Amino acid sequence: MSTVTDMHALKRSSPFALPIKILQFGQGNFMRGFFDWQVDLLNERTGLDAGVVIVRPRGGGKAALLDEQDGLFTVLVRGLDQAGHAVKDYRTVECVQRELDPNTMYADYLALAVAPDLRFVVSNTTEAGIATNDTDRFEDAPPSSFPAKLTRFLFQRYRAFEGARDKGLVLLPCELIDQNGPALKGAVLHFASLWRLDAGFARWIDEANTFCSTLVDRIVTGYPAGDEAEIRADLGYLDPFLVAAEYYHLFVIQGPAWVGDELKLAGSGLNVELVDDITPYKKRKVGILNGGHTTLVPVALLAGLEAVRESVEDVQVGGFLRSAIDDEIIPALDMDRGELEAFAADVLRRFRNPAIHHKLASIALNSWSKFAARVLPQLLRYTERHGGELPRRLVLALAATMALYRGDVIPLADDPATLAWFRQGWARVDAGAWTLAELVSGWLGHTALWGRDLNAVAGLADAVGADLERIRTQGMRAALG
Repeated sequence: MSTVTDMHALKRSSPFALPIKILQFGQGNFMRGFFDWQVDLLNERTGLDAGVVIVRPRGGGKAALLDEQDGLFTVLVRGLDQAGHAVKDYRTVECVQRELDPNTMYADYLALAVAPDLRFVVSNTTEAGIATNDTDRFEDAPPSSFPAKLTRFLFQRYRAFEGARDKGLVLLPCELIDQNGPALKGAVLHFASLWRLDAGFARWIDEANTFCSTLVDRIVTGYPAGDEAEIRADLGYLDPFLVAAEYYHLFVIQGPAWVGDELKLAGSGLNVELVDDITPYKKRKVGILNGGHTTLVPVALLAGLEAVRESVEDVQVGGFLRSAIDDEIIPALDMDRGELEAFAADVLRRFRNPAIHHKLASIALNSWSKFAARVLPQLLRYTERHGGELPRRLVLALAATMALYRGDVIPLADDPATLAWFRQGWARVDAGAWTLAELVSGWLGHTALWGRDLNAVAGLADAVGADLERIRTQGMRAALG
């Protein structure tokens, strides 16, 4: 990605204009259109005065760093507000001071650990990001996993400030997993133990740092390439880092009230809530919005569709999604049905936002970890509550995801081991070495992903196999019936 000649419009007068208070793991569209956008508004409205440094959690890759335009980028908010009125607003986000690739800038990354004003760490590294291993080493420069990189950073800070309690940080992981705060804390302590770091460090992590669970909700898409002419007419320049986002946003933080005070949320006008228990918010959002996305994506892609809106408006695919939500997802959630139905109606309205072209392929990233976190709980709970009856639409989505991982519809981005397994598995099916039933049972037996052997769920392997056979021989639309 390269800037164009008129990008002088997005150059700041002086670098590092704000004190570095936030370290952000994740440079993707979502974090820029959700978190950084909110920080920028807090700086303007409440005087938070927070600079952000972005760290690429995996590093590598050829995509340009935001440093190319001094960390500045544009967020376009458009669509329908909560009253149904059309809105359109551009904002140049100025809070990001720098972006680092630790693979090539590791010394700079560790140097940030001694930043005196640093107070928050935020992350969004997909559901697969908060994971541990026994292979990352303390001396790796950098370690491969996000939690290992974070542990190394925190140890650097602990050592530089000699374990000072007031130099602990507030951690706001935004990965969509249950209790993401404790999960991240546990991952850090895992590496502290693996690397045999001194006991004082583990105590400092526990006593001086605050790991908050969070819930994030906003649809953010990538660069709206089809609207370049309109954007250029509006702005007078083109920003290759521009992201488009819907009007709606929600950030729920489970933590002490003083976190909200430090973020200067009072009077901000932002939809940020500090709560004692995040569970009801999470179950509703993960089950219906994220679960709806994950259920829809493989089915819609295999049906020849490309974006969320056209999929929801498609009579057959949209009907499939509505039935999956109404008849299989909502009955599996432990909340008031009327409240869930109202939330679902809002979600489907957001999916139909005419201003956002949300590509299905972009949502398909790491589909299997998303399915395990977002859809499987409802699939299993529905089955338990209906005397062993399987939710046929969620089962079909499971089969469709296996078909999608044949790899001939879109380029797949997932854990390398997962991609290798399906590449080899489908090759064996094509060669006649495996039946579809063996492919299905092999994948359902991945206990590291599912947390259990799904072959033990009565009838599931047979149902997935039958759906997969229909998809393969008759096509997705025929399988929808």
